[in-house]
Amino acid sequence: MRARWQKLATAVTAPFLAALLLGAGFLAFVTWDQAHWWRVKEDYSFGWLVPAFVAFVIYDRWSRILAASAACLAPGSPRAAGWRKWLLGSSVGVLLAFGVLLFLLGSFYRAGAGTSHPGTLAITLGMVGISLPLLWLNAPVSSAPVPGGLLADARLQLTGLFLFPVLVWLVSAPMVSAVETQLNLFLLRKVVTVVSTVFDVLGLPIEQQGNVLVLPTGRVGVEDACSGIRSLTGCLFAGSFLAAVFLERLWKKILLVVVAMLLAFATNLLRGLFLTAWAYRYGSAAIEGTVHDVAGYSVLGLTVAGLLCLLPLFNLKFADESAAPPADSD
Repeated sequence: MRARWQKLATAVTAPFLAALLLGAGFLAFVTWDQAHWWRVKEDYSFGWLVPAFVAFVIYDRWSRILAASAACLAPGSPRAAGWRKWLLGSSVGVLLAFGVLLFLLGSFYRAGAGTSHPGTLAITLGMVGISLPLLWLNAPVSSAPVPGGLLADARLQLTGLFLFPVLVWLVSAPMVSAVETQLNLFLLRKVVTVVSTVFDVLGLPIEQQGNVLVLPTGRVGVEDACSGIRSLTGCLFAGSFLAAVFLERLWKKILLVVVAMLLAFATNLLRGLFLTAWAYRYGSAAIEGTVHDVAGYSVLGLTVAGLLCLLPLFNLKFADESAAPPADSD
């Protein structure tokens, strides 16, 4: 235990440790703010898992964080030079300025109007804009750095290890009502249109009236809960977590997140087809209650199972990757 603390003291300087503690304070505030929506909105109930998963990811990559911190401190540590240095410094400054502004606006809005979608989103975006620049600005300083490329900058490599713990809160924060309504409506129309088209192709009589499907056995209303927004946000979170823990290359992480969203949409379409077929055979009242709930939870289960099955494929090493160092960012 003593040796571990000595290693920590050597690799993590006081300014960087202070930035970590300050970032943890921002995350605690965001957790308190978002917890209201996790309680009242079922679409974001997965948010209760976010703090635990963030803590696990930081614990899982703590040895890499120490190694990256030591690399920033060591002589010969690469630093962005020339126009890359200017670009990186300017980007960090702009991000920090916008982060402070958004966090203050969101906090004042919450203090005056209480919990609200715009206030929570502004606070979360502000936390992201503050935390990542703080980590970069307070990264350990090498006594003899050497010029390097933009992505080779040791401070950027260290900050990249915190991308998932910081950015995942954007998934658990509710979107602005207008955006969420439009997304719900878009997904709802796609589900209704696809279900109606499939039944027409199969030669089964069905009539679409807005978001209502008229069957020979009754009418089935496709509600907002069937749009797939809940499975989309939940699977986006699951895909982000699996990518952060099990994948190394940045492009693979991004691709897995995209696949998670596509799988969520596809499995929700299957859910719509199943429920409509069940109503077609047993009547519209038969899909209420247990059948509807089981079908909904099965969407999440199938998507997560599909992502787990795809992980071995994503972890295949190609010839051009064998010699390349793994990406340390999310």
